[in-house]
Formats: sequence, C-alpha cells, structure tokens
Amino acid sequence: MTAPEAGVATTGHDDVVLRLTDVVKTFPGVRALDGVQLEVRAGEVHCLLGQNGAGKSTLIKVLSGVHRPDSGTVEWLGGPITFANPQAAMKAGIATIYQELDLVEDLSVAENVFLGHEPRRAGFVRRKYMAARTTEILDRLGHGEIPPRRAVHRLQAAGKQIVSMARALSHEARLLIMDEPSAVLAHDEVENLFRIIRELTAQGIAVVYISHRLEEIRTIGDRVTVLKDGRTTAADLPAAQTPTSELVSRMTGRSIEYVFPPRPDEPADRAELLAVEGLSRAGEFTDVSLSVAPGEIVGIAGLVGSGRSELLETIYGARRADAGTVTVAGRRLAGGDVGAAVRAGMGMAPEERKSQALLLGEPIYRNMTLSTFSQLARLGFTSSRREREAADRVAQSLDLRPGDVGRPVRTLSGGNQQKVVVGRWLLGDTRLLLLDEPTRGVDVGARAELYRVIRRLAADGVGVLLVSSEVPEVLGLADRVLVMREGRVIRTAPATELDEDTVLDLVMAGSLMEGAPV
Repeated sequence: MTAPEAGVATTGHDDVVLRLTDVVKTFPGVRALDGVQLEVRAGEVHCLLGQNGAGKSTLIKVLSGVHRPDSGTVEWLGGPITFANPQAAMKAGIATIYQELDLVEDLSVAENVFLGHEPRRAGFVRRKYMAARTTEILDRLGHGEIPPRRAVHRLQAAGKQIVSMARALSHEARLLIMDEPSAVLAHDEVENLFRIIRELTAQGIAVVYISHRLEEIRTIGDRVTVLKDGRTTAADLPAAQTPTSELVSRMTGRSIEYVFPPRPDEPADRAELLAVEGLSRAGEFTDVSLSVAPGEIVGIAGLVGSGRSELLETIYGARRADAGTVTVAGRRLAGGDVGAAVRAGMGMAPEERKSQALLLGEPIYRNMTLSTFSQLARLGFTSSRREREAADRVAQSLDLRPGDVGRPVRTLSGGNQQKVVVGRWLLGDTRLLLLDEPTRGVDVGARAELYRVIRRLAADGVGVLLVSSEVPEVLGLADRVLVMREGRVIRTAPATELDEDTVLDLVMAGSLMEGAPV
C-alpha cells in the first residue's frame, strides 16, 4: 500500500491522524517491535517514553519510511499506509527531527530548508524564492531574524534546531516527530522550543515528542505512551497527572527509589586528591578553585554556557588555562597536557561520547583498551586475545549489555556506550574521573545502572568530578555541589543542604534569564 493522496482525508483538532495496531518489526536475532499500539491526534503533543532498546528508534524509522513493518497496520489520516522511503513519508506530511540533526553545515539556512525539493524554474533553482519562503516559515516559528543566506555552521544549537523545524514545515508537515529535541539546549532555549511547539499544535499539527526528561513530559505533553522491550506497556496516560513512579515503573519494571543509590556516610579520608586553584581561561571561566577527595563525588551545576564543560576540559589538559594550577595527589600538572593528566591517574568521559570518546566502527574491546594499550603490550606487541580478556572483565563488572566485547560499539544503546567509556578508565590506574553529562541521551533504567557504577567507583576510593545540566541528577548523586554562573563558582555546599529550586534560582539569575541568541 502507498500513502493516501493529499486531500483524501481531512482532520480537525482531536481527530486521530495516526494509529498503529499490533506493529511488529524483526531484525536478525532481535524483535525490535512486538505488537506496538499508538494513537496520535491532531493538535496534541503525544510523548513517547522508553528505555534505550525499548523500540523507540525503530518505531520512528517505521513512521518515517526507513523501515517497513513485518506485520500490523499503520493508518495515516484515516487510511492504511506503507511508506516506500523517507521521501514518501515526508511528502505525505510526516517529518522527523532526529536528536543528531541531519543538516548540511556548509549550506545556507534556505538551502537546508529546501534540501531535496528545491523550487526550480526552467531547470534553475529559484534562490530568491527560497530565501523569501524560508523567511516566511521562520517568521511562523517566531525566528524571522535568522538570515536565510547564513551558513548553518554559524548558528548555535537552538538556531540549528529551528532550521530543522523549518525544513519540516516546508513540506507542510501534519505530524512532527521530535527525538530528544532539548538534549543540546539551555534552559531558556527549551522554553522557546515549547512556545513554538504550542503554536504548531494550535494550528492542528500533531507532535510526537521523545525525551528522557520526565519534567519536560509534564510541561509540554498531553498524553504519554510507554514502550518496554518493543511492547506498549501503557497508552494514553495523561502527561501532567501520571505519577513519576508509575512512568518509571512502566519503563523499567523498577520503582523510583532505585534511581539514585543511597549516599554513604561521610568518609574519614578527606585528603585532597584534586586541588584546583585560581583556574581561569579568558571568555570561559574565571578564578575557579575546587577540590575532590578520594571517594568523593563533586557535582557542578550550571546552565549551558556557564563554563562547566570548558572547566573540566581545562583540568584534563584538553585546553590550556590562562592562570591557575591543577594538582593531583600532590603533583602539579603542566597545563594543556592530556598525557600528563592520564599519567597522574586522571580519566575523562566527555559530553559528546560518539564524536570525542568512541570509535564507533571498532569493537567494544578496542574502545575499552585505547588508554591502556601499552600496559597490555608485551615487547611492544599486543594481541586481540589479551585486549578481549581485559575488556571482558570490565564488561562483566559493569553489566554491559550485550556482553560480547567483539561487537561494534555503535550497536550498543546510549547507556551501554557510556559504560564502555567509563570502563576504559577502569582498566588503568584511574584515581580521578571527570564526567561531562554522563547520562545525556540515556534512559531512566540505564541511568540507574550508571549511577550505581559511579557510586561503586567512589566506594573504591576513586574521586569523581561531574557536570550535568539536570539539577536533580547533581543533587541526587553528588556529595558536594558547586554552582556556576557566567564562568564563576557562586556557591559551594553539601548536596544535602541544597534543593532544586535554590540551585535553579542561582544559575538563572542575571543576564542568562534574558535568553541566548540563536
């Protein structure tokens, strides 16, 4: 079957535009979708929840024409449908904005908006029309200030997302699928995203919103469908009224109290493992001092742009400080020298694990042994067997799933990829671990596992310094919290003495409340 012709069916607000019944999709050895049910209405935000591996990505690809279901029915605008390819889905009015935006950075905004369906006359692209039409669409999204001829790489993350939404609207989309749209946005940018979504739904456009952030689901969502192991475990739940404990239980089979492991008693050893004194880097952060003791987890809270990630990278030696010192176990490190940091026992899991920390096409064991290759070598040579044996021990300790360390790391879920990055440092003599957004793009169940791993490392005497955009994560995991705003540490306190409202008031005070440019 093919997509219904335009105009065959009309819908009003609250009418069902999309219905999935008993949809199944199987890959070799994996039943990714096992009888999924989903119903989406015009003018609503329908939230889709589930752990990594629950089937969300496969479902998105079925809806966007990448995969065809093996059985079951997909109805669009009142009629059964099977999309031959993504272009057919887009032409029918279903547009997908993926977490990793598929924009061509060197092309202009207008060229990206009309990519693949450029308006032509006599064989020539109508560039003036493209620019004018792009401005009209951007005006509709409340961002007419974005120049249509500006190269996309010159835009910030929020601006790029607006361009992706404009591309969807250039196809007259009736359904917009958004996969983790807030993952790279600051707090004020998320509020702007929600404003745009509300305006689109007021026009009758349906939105399928996928996020791991349950607070977002309550703010923007109308109804919720939950997937677990390829099945629909709950459908049509009211987003604002459904208790968090129920959502977590539907996704993981576990109750909410297991998300954060219990905080241990104050350790007796409070000798400084890491001492940072007066660290500064022009335009990023100023006069930062902090310490981390063996077995202590120190969290840094702050908005995107507050200097958190840049601070971690400077401590690790990936950036050179303009002033200040970094000392590990009494040994002062040379600035801008990652090798010196690693030799001192420091490891880092960066925010962008796929681009900065992993070789996606290589097997798990090779990714785990990258930093300890020389230790595994004998007479300058190593073997895959020794690498596999070492990686397998760590994989078992981290409960890596699947546990076959010969698999390409790209086949793992986000949570298990993060375990591989952490596992790399467990193979060495790591005494201090820096974690930048350790659970970004990771579902609730996998987060709980990562939290237990981090707590276990601390219990073994490893010091942990972590950055997270999610205040509840910082407060629930860290022993002590530093709050950063505009490149400065403005508050340091035990986590038990802070609450979410207090931290948000601190990080959002001042000019950051006025919003960031796109």
